[in-house]
Amino acid sequence: MRVMVLVKATEDSEKGLFPEPWTSEMMAAMGRFNEELVKAGIMAPGGGDGLQPSSHAKRVAFDGPGRTVIDGPFAHPGELVAGFWLWEVKDMDEAVAWVKRCPNPMPGPSEIEIRPLY
Repeated sequence: MRVMVLVKATEDSEKGLFPEPWTSEMMAAMGRFNEELVKAGIMAPGGGDGLQPSSHAKRVAFDGPGRTVIDGPFAHPGELVAGFWLWEVKDMDEAVAWVKRCPNPMPGPSEIEIRPLY
């Protein structure tokens, strides 16, 4: 079963605010976690990454033949994605077990969403 694991953005991540030494410690912990995923065969090397704040993003809105480009930043940080992984797991329970082992990707409360691929 393939899943996309989505790190939800926060107000601070959308502002690019990550305090030191938390940033260095989190990046090291996340690197170790990613190595575990690769060694376990859950993720291919390079199968995940962080995303820049939505202030660097664009959306393209579709309405019939029309296309409208919308510049970021976008509202509602908790509905945005700050990072992702693509994993191959045997089932959703295995994906949940791996996410529970993940270091907290934000300095405060955060959420990680798991979505199966078609």
